[in-house]
Amino acid sequence: MRLIGRRIGALLLWLVIIAALIVTIVPRFLDRIYYRGDPSGHFDGARFFNPDGDEDTVRPPTGRSRGGFLLRYLSGNDGRPPWPEHVAVTPVAPPDRVEGARMVATWVGHATVLVQTQGLNILTDPIWSEHAGPFGVGPSRVAAPGIAFDQLPRIDVVLISHDHYDHMDLSTLKRLWDRDRPRIVTSLGNDAVIGNVGVPATALDWGRRMTVKPGVDVVVTRNHHWGSRWFADRNRALWSSFVVTLPSGGNIFFAGDTGMGDGRWPAEAARYGPVRFAMLPVGAFRFGPGQMGIGSHMGPVDAVEVYRRLGAARAIPIHWGTFRLSWEGYDTPLRLLDAAMACTRQVGFARVELGQPTEIAPYARPSAVPEMPRATLLRCLDTPAVRALR
Repeated sequence: MRLIGRRIGALLLWLVIIAALIVTIVPRFLDRIYYRGDPSGHFDGARFFNPDGDEDTVRPPTGRSRGGFLLRYLSGNDGRPPWPEHVAVTPVAPPDRVEGARMVATWVGHATVLVQTQGLNILTDPIWSEHAGPFGVGPSRVAAPGIAFDQLPRIDVVLISHDHYDHMDLSTLKRLWDRDRPRIVTSLGNDAVIGNVGVPATALDWGRRMTVKPGVDVVVTRNHHWGSRWFADRNRALWSSFVVTLPSGGNIFFAGDTGMGDGRWPAEAARYGPVRFAMLPVGAFRFGPGQMGIGSHMGPVDAVEVYRRLGAARAIPIHWGTFRLSWEGYDTPLRLLDAAMACTRQVGFARVELGQPTEIAPYARPSAVPEMPRATLLRCLDTPAVRALR
């Protein structure tokens, strides 16, 4: 009995030691330091922050407790409308290169778009994985990539907006690097995460730029979001949008993943020159009936105003219909976008089909459209058809 007691005591001692090590070591392991630098208007010396406030990116998207929200979301026990298990995709192989001012864009899925112009193949937030999450788990695809990886032309430039798994897919980045050696441009701290798989990236602060070739620069620009790979490393790396400045025909704008925030960042991006083509997120904005946006994800109601403030000639909706990240129905973002565009009397912001290369005309100044206050737009959208959307 004494021997058994000693063994139980030793086991308990080891359990206490292991628990102490877990408490001491694991948080430090998970809370990586991705960036070291001087404090700025969006970095406090340890973590990044939104200069227009973080309250809306911290609280749960339903306004209820975070634990209750996660439990309902992960269990699917929140009355969410059904999604299709599979969406048919008929991809068309994109051209190898598009020279000069001509521009062709192909939506691959989620926030992944192939933009071809000036002899460059530019890819945004590429993800070819079946799941958006760590260790091969997380939301699964309902639509295959619009371009099979083996049919993807040689990639020259990759833009990575932030470190969330549905935007920074390390396995895809490793495949691209091993095959093409592209220039990967991102915002501060994300290079450390990407470097974990042996892939180099150039990390820049908001407002900084990198020249890709004469006349073509990538500028890292502000948006309104947050970052994390684990539970404990929140905002250790910066989030961003991008402007690609071009010598003719107008610029490219990639919004990344963003909420509306103060709404000033679209005009900041437009200062680099007229926007010929914009990629704007419209999905993952509804976590309960009737929501029209959350702090870190704008829905169509805010996206149409971002489109107007950019002064863009053309835009496509992204960040919808590939991975189920929220409560709304599969095609609710598109239906609501169409209704919001009709209310604001704008044109040029509409869906493209997955895997279908689309010609983007050179920039032409859009017709002036007056600002419609959000409350006015919501009143316009208060129709039986919109109320029926889930």
